[in-house]
Amino acid sequence: MGRSLPGVLGAFEHVDAAADAIHALKARGHGDLTVYSAAPNHELEEAIGHPVSRVRLFTLIGGLTGCAAGFGMTLWMSYDWPILVGGKPIGAIPPYVVLAFELTILFGSLFTVAGMIILSLLGSRKGRPYHPRFSDDRIGIFVPCGPQEADGVSRLLREAGSVEVSHEAA
Repeated sequence: MGRSLPGVLGAFEHVDAAADAIHALKARGHGDLTVYSAAPNHELEEAIGHPVSRVRLFTLIGGLTGCAAGFGMTLWMSYDWPILVGGKPIGAIPPYVVLAFELTILFGSLFTVAGMIILSLLGSRKGRPYHPRFSDDRIGIFVPCGPQEADGVSRLLREAGSVEVSHEAA
């Protein structure tokens, strides 16, 4: 079993109380929060203030690579085995759009899956405490902090409306 991260874990029943706690924690300089919720919630996402996911960059690179590969492959084959049909040019672009489109979609989706896997491995949240109730009826907020800050963070979570607060030791 891996090493756990020291900090304070608070459980909330109401979304607005959890959002208020996130705002208060961020104001006090605790930016590396982990928030657990059973379903996506725009209030929590707004309070956390996460930037847009970088997965879309992987999708763009994959799509552009697929499009270039589709046109490149078909043009290369056309010039490698030239067949003159009806006076049309050997490297006509319009017939190759379908294959380039299909490879754009294929490479874009494969790069998206690869990006999700890579970014999830890089941003691993291992060692952070979790309670199964956070997948049911509670919202959890974990604040990594040392023992000297734990009492202040616990007090802040309770004042914001936390129904349970626990200290997690390393």
